[in-house]
Amino acid sequence: MDRLHSMRVFSRVIDAGSFAGAARELNLSPAVVTRLVADLEDHLGARLINRTTRRLALTDIGELYLERVRLVLTEVEEAEALASAATSEPRGHLRVLSPPAFAVHQLAKHLPTFHEQYPKVTIELSAPGPVETVDENFDVTILSVARRPLDGDFVARRLARSEVIACASPQYLDSRGRPQHPSELEHHDAMLPSAMREVPFMRGAFGDDEPGGESVTLTPRRPLLATTHIDMLYAAALHGLGIAGLPSFVAEDALLEHALERVLPEWRLFNTTIYAAMPTRKHVPARTRAFVDFLVGVFGGEDRDPWLSAAGCETRRATPAQ
Repeated sequence: MDRLHSMRVFSRVIDAGSFAGAARELNLSPAVVTRLVADLEDHLGARLINRTTRRLALTDIGELYLERVRLVLTEVEEAEALASAATSEPRGHLRVLSPPAFAVHQLAKHLPTFHEQYPKVTIELSAPGPVETVDENFDVTILSVARRPLDGDFVARRLARSEVIACASPQYLDSRGRPQHPSELEHHDAMLPSAMREVPFMRGAFGDDEPGGESVTLTPRRPLLATTHIDMLYAAALHGLGIAGLPSFVAEDALLEHALERVLPEWRLFNTTIYAAMPTRKHVPARTRAFVDFLVGVFGGEDRDPWLSAAGCETRRATPAQ
């Protein structure tokens, strides 16, 4: 029995939540995955996983063993990275965790270029939902951080800043009018994330925070659409349902194509900073460094919004009151 291979399979079964899921990820048959885990349990003389028809659950011994297995696999990966550090061509499998909207609207369109540059690197992308912090099971975690400072045992490189802006389709605005002040939004159909109860607007470009600058906080009536799914807000705005608050990295293409129009261009809602983060390790594989360097190159790595700049609709500086 290849014990290291069996450890990798056991760890992947737990990550995938099923033998079948692990088999798909590893390109093995479910029968082979089941046998490898069973052989590992026989070798150890202990049951690692309690199997039911609905789910898998680690035994107490299984939890302790998995913790040590992850350490062993990390050490093996670092040893391999050290041995291949001098290799000029990155290669191997890269695991990436990302918020779904950033994966769909940004990563997907840049991956072909990355593949052209690094054809021997394969990527496994996971985008289950909001990403709060770095997951050590992934080589790279894409973080979107609003107001809180970064905190944790990881290395993060800034990719860009993204503003959340108000958008609507030109057809909707032609029929309902183009608001000139946030207070006029109460006469429009609003679409908001489910958790948002107040909508803060600040007048002027980011960094243009003069003392006494105008700000408005709205408590909207029941929105026409409330959802946790950013792409649902995006799609509904495209089809003319109302005005939505969208991250610039989501709205970029539609703004470029004039399928969406920025509303209240002198007003911003809030900003998030996008980072590519890696668990702190002694030796970072060449493929991981190459991917992070590629993302920094694509998005600029600066404290600015490249997506609004590309679309030609950066937040305007506040004009003096007449």
